[in-house]
Amino acid sequence: MIRVALVDDQLVVRAGFRVLLEDAGDIEIVGEASSGPEAVTMVRRTGPDVVCMDVRMPGGDGLAATRQIVAERTGDLPAVLVITTFDLDEYVFGALEAGAGGFVLKDSDPEEIADAIRRLARGEGTIDQAVTRRVITEFARRRPAPDPDEAAGVLTPRERDIVRLLAEGMSNVEIAAALYVEPSTVKSHLGRAMTKLGTRDRLQTAVWAYRTGVAG
Repeated sequence: MIRVALVDDQLVVRAGFRVLLEDAGDIEIVGEASSGPEAVTMVRRTGPDVVCMDVRMPGGDGLAATRQIVAERTGDLPAVLVITTFDLDEYVFGALEAGAGGFVLKDSDPEEIADAIRRLARGEGTIDQAVTRRVITEFARRRPAPDPDEAAGVLTPRERDIVRLLAEGMSNVEIAAALYVEPSTVKSHLGRAMTKLGTRDRLQTAVWAYRTGVAG
């Protein structure tokens, strides 16, 4: 079972997500919080795999909570999934900088949200084509890009192909099918690419791809 924590200031929203996600069969809700400070305490107590975080809460800042949760974790978990109404504003960019692993819309289909949670629990991150791709494109545009010539020599041609497809929203299995290789090969190449780039997750790697022109 994937252990999930829900953070939203509205009780009715948390109740709705609890029903929808637990109906997935492989997800267990282990804690709830209505503010950022509550979320940090609850995550320490319950040790979830994924935290579904609303960043706009009058009772406390979800950005600060995301930053603290990411700073205190060991390894890739708990991962933070920002569930947003989607606005290209500093709340969303701040969540990305704080270490959020992905974004989904509040009105997404339950299976889409559940799939995003599964990806994060596997340590893959989630590059949602409808949301995150637009976020990282704008996020990358706002920040100075590395020198193009220097960036071009960092990765091998195969690693560049994999990173480009990752930035387009593909999973490891989809990348493998597109390149006619095994998913394990994609995972190995991607791991080496992330080590070279110094990126901590798939989302940061996608941002690098947009900033350097590898994707776009």
